[in-house]
Amino acid sequence: MSVTMKGMKTAFTVLAFSALALAAVSATPTTSMKKGILVVSFGTSYESTMKTTIGAAESAIAAAFPDREVRRAFTSTTIIRILGKRGIAVDTVDSALEKMAKEGFGDIVVQALHLIPGEEFHELLAAVAPWRGRFASFVVGTPLLAAAQDYFALADAFIASLPAMVPGEAAVLMGHGTPHPANMAYPALQRVFDDRQIPIYLGTVEGYPTLEDVIADLTRDGVKKVLLVPLMLVAGDHANNDMAGDEPDSWKSILSARGFEVSVMLRGLGELPEVRALYIGKVRAALSVSGKH
Repeated sequence: MSVTMKGMKTAFTVLAFSALALAAVSATPTTSMKKGILVVSFGTSYESTMKTTIGAAESAIAAAFPDREVRRAFTSTTIIRILGKRGIAVDTVDSALEKMAKEGFGDIVVQALHLIPGEEFHELLAAVAPWRGRFASFVVGTPLLAAAQDYFALADAFIASLPAMVPGEAAVLMGHGTPHPANMAYPALQRVFDDRQIPIYLGTVEGYPTLEDVIADLTRDGVKKVLLVPLMLVAGDHANNDMAGDEPDSWKSILSARGFEVSVMLRGLGELPEVRALYIGKVRAALSVSGKH
């Protein structure tokens, strides 16, 4: 993947500025306030992966900050509706913050479990903006990839979680992708993998690079055997269907039809303890911003 170091530094700078400048909004906290952390994700209707990814991240955050009550909110109203029909109640961001305001919370951290500061994260910032005046202290933690060091940390965590690969083998990661400028996070992360000389090829469902870009690189490098892994918080619909499904348009089917030997690892990022630790770091960073105001 061709990304110059200068361009990569520019990408990191833009992403970091975008996330941090918009996310850090707080007032002066006091020790007597009821404190909370609202953990926000898109959500998933796959209950098993919800427990091992979103639930595991929430539990890890709760354990790291025992003085704060952790609440959950999903941004997808479709998923909230599907779960509601199964008897599983999940708040929207607005309903969660309304409850916390009524229950006397005064010090709030909203931590996004998003991967990049893309469209969904900016929609979250817009959604929470009206709530700033309802709490004495209110700050939003940044997504997983918001600054240069985040890319190195995520790459190291991901590499450590993969099985050893011999020449001719590679991991192919499926990211979501987006038309938002934050999509540049994917080629930037690819550059970090390349610098570590690890046979990892990153493609996206709805952005750049595409699966065809990945196939071209695999062919160029003589790869014969690939391990498909989602680069997403949860192993949900995209992972189970678009990546690993048996339909002819799934990544597994397309790669198999092109002559690659394909295996699948259905595992969301939230299952990795190292990634959950990175989210805990995001909460700590948000609190450090809050404490300075």
